[in-house]
Amino acid sequence: MADLSFVAQPAKIATGTSVKTLVQLLAAANQRVKVKEISISFDGTSNTATPIYVEVVRQTSAGTITNTTTLRKVDPDFTETLQTTCKDTATAEPTDSGDVPMAELVHPQTGFLWQAPFAGELKIPGGGRLGVRVTAAANVNASVRVVGEE
Repeated sequence: MADLSFVAQPAKIATGTSVKTLVQLLAAANQRVKVKEISISFDGTSNTATPIYVEVVRQTSAGTITNTTTLRKVDPDFTETLQTTCKDTATAEPTDSGDVPMAELVHPQTGFLWQAPFAGELKIPGGGRLGVRVTAAANVNASVRVVGEE
């Protein structure tokens, strides 16, 4: 299936103060997913706070992530069912493959937006996982959005 675009945007999530996967996408077994946009923002209040390390990482296990995020179709007129799943708020970290396509330091009073260049989307192979994780010095809330296409 192509051109079935979706948005994953869970409710705000507390970062904690250790490495934490905020969102994990899982592609269906035999279907690739293209990630076109990732954004994250924080509600920190201190202008002298330590930046938060934000990583987009390929993961090889599910870890323990209990919340399921409902994916919203960009075009609600499409009748196909989305096969990609999204979970949020890890309580036990997934294993990562060591492949980190993107990493940024982001001040906790701001945010970061990545948009794929033309034909430069991040691709998740069938059955693959892609996570957005953070390492924060102080606990703040985060808002994460991932735009993708099956």
